[in-house]
Amino acid sequence: MAEPSPFDLRTRSVAASLRAGDKPPETAEQWGERRKVVLAKMRESCGPVPEKPCDLTPKIHGELKRDGYRIEKITFQTRPDVWVTATAYVPEVAAKEKVPAVLVVHGHWAWARRDPVVQSRSLGLAKLGFFVLAVDAFGAGERHPKPARGTYHGGLMGSTLWPTGHTLLGMQVYDNQRAVDYLLSRPEVNGKLGITGASGGGNQSMNGGALDERFQAVVPVCSVGSYQAYLKAACCVCEVLPNALTYTDEGDVLGLVAPRALMVINASKDGIQFSPAEAERSVSRAKKIYETLKIPEKFKHVVIESGHDYNQPMRELMYGWMTWHLKGIGKGDAIPEPKFNLDTPEDLTIFPNPDDRPKVFLTPTLFAAKVAKEQIKASDDLKPDHPEMWQARALAIRKMVTGVLGLTPILPDARIKTMGEKTEGNFQVITGDLVTEAGITIPTAQLDPKDKEAGRVNLVLHLEGSVDALKLSVIETLKQKKETILTADLRVTGAAKSTWGGVAGAPDHTVAEHGIWIGQPLLGQWVHDAMTLLMIARKTAGNKPVRIIAYGQAGVVAAIAAGLMPEAGADLVLLDVPPTFASDTPYGSGTMMGLLAPGILRAGDIPHFLALNAPKKITVTGSVSLQGNRLNQKEAEAAFAFPAIVSKTLPGGKFTVSTEPFNPQMLGD
Repeated sequence: MAEPSPFDLRTRSVAASLRAGDKPPETAEQWGERRKVVLAKMRESCGPVPEKPCDLTPKIHGELKRDGYRIEKITFQTRPDVWVTATAYVPEVAAKEKVPAVLVVHGHWAWARRDPVVQSRSLGLAKLGFFVLAVDAFGAGERHPKPARGTYHGGLMGSTLWPTGHTLLGMQVYDNQRAVDYLLSRPEVNGKLGITGASGGGNQSMNGGALDERFQAVVPVCSVGSYQAYLKAACCVCEVLPNALTYTDEGDVLGLVAPRALMVINASKDGIQFSPAEAERSVSRAKKIYETLKIPEKFKHVVIESGHDYNQPMRELMYGWMTWHLKGIGKGDAIPEPKFNLDTPEDLTIFPNPDDRPKVFLTPTLFAAKVAKEQIKASDDLKPDHPEMWQARALAIRKMVTGVLGLTPILPDARIKTMGEKTEGNFQVITGDLVTEAGITIPTAQLDPKDKEAGRVNLVLHLEGSVDALKLSVIETLKQKKETILTADLRVTGAAKSTWGGVAGAPDHTVAEHGIWIGQPLLGQWVHDAMTLLMIARKTAGNKPVRIIAYGQAGVVAAIAAGLMPEAGADLVLLDVPPTFASDTPYGSGTMMGLLAPGILRAGDIPHFLALNAPKKITVTGSVSLQGNRLNQKEAEAAFAFPAIVSKTLPGGKFTVSTEPFNPQMLGD
């Protein structure tokens, strides 16, 4: 593991300070009050759920007869047009008497619910007389846009949900709650329910047990550590609970399962976020909660000598726990695994041809696009017809954005510390360091013309850093106009780019997730840096004008930063800015996941944030979607219609959108 960067250290410090006051409850009453708070916050973090559950509309697509049980291939609906693909294992004994049921959820195994690792626990439970329902997670297995072995639902696919305020974690939680509804509709099931899974499936098990009291026995495997440990590792989007560390750590989430039965299984050789040492932090707190409630026997923690897995010793412990707490037999000791035969993934497939799935079959991206469309329309419908109307609306947007981004106040006395000077042609190049907040120092570069008094000050932003910013063609134009140029590496960009590396096409995947855990999305942190730079640019300019020029995805940062600081009076020039957060396909490789602040579309889309800058001059030169598609003139005009309307409504407003290549005339005076 690489040495932690200043960004990493700050993130961990913020997390530690947020949770520094946590103390185990001393009474059941104390825990009861704490429990209400954590439950409410956790449900908010998960994202919205329907006011009323839709019809499950279950369908059995086929059956396989096996020795002592049968397999049913099932689909059911959890939200309108959100379909779960599932396998039911029905023991023969269920024909004579009702039996307990276990919901089997999976992590990132190559075949999802059909994977041999997942099949093994399903079959073992069925052989022991449990009704088992194994489900594909949202976007995984047969629920992936293009089902195949090893498909992945995280990265730039699962994160399309974030801007809408939905989360992959929350979608899974709700799917699993509806799976319980389905289980309770089955005549074979006696109402006693358990849930288990490993890795991401263990995460689902913990969350399911915490948020659905119908589970009487919960067994997360190779998944429990601590939320703070996630800040030392990479994880899947499906494991990220936005803002969680602002109100809890994992110990309290485990405690939410109480007074129901909970067994946590860890592997001795697991990654740091699931390591026994990190798990002990959470387990000790959960254990205290169970002891406070005077039910210590309902909680158990076991460490197996193993790597990351759900192997036979782990399964046998789970069998014993489920048998004790769902059947009332034994005391939770391990039960030897019955012999079983695995099926091939092909035999368990419901739709060999994915085109045979329901006509409307929402995947994470299609669901996100549907919700985003509704949210964007709601914002578009608030277009103003007089200045006062927009002024009120702009205040509301600024307030919402500030909250969504978890913005911290900028330092009013922030100054650039000069680190070096040199002459390049007709410009003096001054390099410096700028402390934007405690623990964060960003490198800056300022180019001042030597042979005339500095005129306009231009703040130039690029999410690849200042070196790339100074390579933009617009820089030569600014030099010819003899204007001051200020640029910088926003945190974890340029020279300070994260050493974590990219995941699934997202260059900043891991640091973006870390910001979300502490309630400070990376977009908000970039906006904070940009606002600090804008404040300095304004002071440098004195009574001269200020302009912000931003390239590509940095345009989103610039639009919000300038929109939140109307007092800076900056004109805005955006080159190849994305037109929207909405997407019905995974974001393109290279998309900065840090832009995807959870719930940002509740405040508005990129064009609405651009409009916050009116009546200052706003120029959009080219627009490239987050999928990498370049818009034509007609498409660009339609995409940016909202700021055009606002600019026309406000006296002196001027908005221009062009898809022609940049030319100096686009800068105006």
